[in-house]
Amino acid sequence: MKRFLEKAVRWLLTASGFVTSIVILLIIGFLFTEGAGLFREPVIEEGYVLALNSENPVRELNAAEIKAVFDEDVTNWKELGGADMPISTFRLEDADEHFSEEQLGAQYENAGALISGLVAANPGMVAFVPESMIPEDSGLNFIKDSSISPGEVFGGSEWFPTATPAPLFGMLPLLLGTLWVSLFAILFALPFGISIAVYMSEVASPRIRNFLKPVIELLNGIPSVVYGFFGLIVIVPMLQRVFGLPVGESGLAGSLVLAIMALPTIVTVAEDAMRNCPRTLREASLALGATKWQTIYKVVIPSSMSGIASGVVLGIGRAVGETMAVLMVTGNAAVMPHSILEPLRTIPATIAAELGEAPAGGAHYQSLFLLGVILFFITFLINLCVEFISARNKAKYN
Repeated sequence: MKRFLEKAVRWLLTASGFVTSIVILLIIGFLFTEGAGLFREPVIEEGYVLALNSENPVRELNAAEIKAVFDEDVTNWKELGGADMPISTFRLEDADEHFSEEQLGAQYENAGALISGLVAANPGMVAFVPESMIPEDSGLNFIKDSSISPGEVFGGSEWFPTATPAPLFGMLPLLLGTLWVSLFAILFALPFGISIAVYMSEVASPRIRNFLKPVIELLNGIPSVVYGFFGLIVIVPMLQRVFGLPVGESGLAGSLVLAIMALPTIVTVAEDAMRNCPRTLREASLALGATKWQTIYKVVIPSSMSGIASGVVLGIGRAVGETMAVLMVTGNAAVMPHSILEPLRTIPATIAAELGEAPAGGAHYQSLFLLGVILFFITFLINLCVEFISARNKAKYN
């Protein structure tokens, strides 16, 4: 009976590990599949075309150029490689400005022919209209529509997924915002976290340690939205006053909130690692004439580096993946950050804010999954770095 129970437990543990691995692989596969679908989507909104006069030689425009044309940031075709003539734009909602209701028809049945004639009569006009409205014998030319390219996505500096006629999925501002906030959060949290861990492990009396440890571990259980409220009420106004900012919501506010959130993880793991340092190492160091502080930074900390690195990576992982607190205090502006004092937006905040509004299966929806893929790779690289540090540390002290 005992042997049977052992085999049953072994089988259950094996099956549990197998099922867990399969589920994780399926989740990763789903994430990659949905994200890669973005590169099969057309640049111009599906079902629409950009119609040009037959005399216009321009045939290709990228998403940024299309947006610049319809935002009137570019006003001459010469700037886009065409002839020297002014650009005029037309959208379907502009039809009432050019034609009467009688001309268009009750169901807009005459709109296609009228719009085609309007574009044909204006050499510099570009019209954004449904493809089904343009007659086959219109004689117009069309901007060649291609799939969204990886260069526009990973190298683009503008995130505007709801823009028409061509949405922009430049992820560089979101990636830089995530890295900036996480980097400064760790720069703030790491020295404080290691210092507190050293104090609790090597300096504090048992009574103080037994009081501080549960308090610090309790901070891990505070919901992130509470940290966000704290940052919004305390940190944001303080930064606004200190630096004279027009608004206090900034990358620095997000970094400080994330640093506070990462501290308990770093302190707890690092302190446990230092406490597990063999007593013989400490005694050998002191016997050779080293002071207590020399023993701490030359023996205890190096021998505990593997555990300290694990604490750091867990803290970084929380900083990189945090959503609600960052969304509340960083200003949520999807722009290229030039200073940590400017508003910015991170990848997790973007996914949380926009996923509920993105049409399932569309380009916007797929771009958010691709952001999840990028976040996955960032976390994966962080874990690889920790494994490398831990392996080097073990080889050094074994």
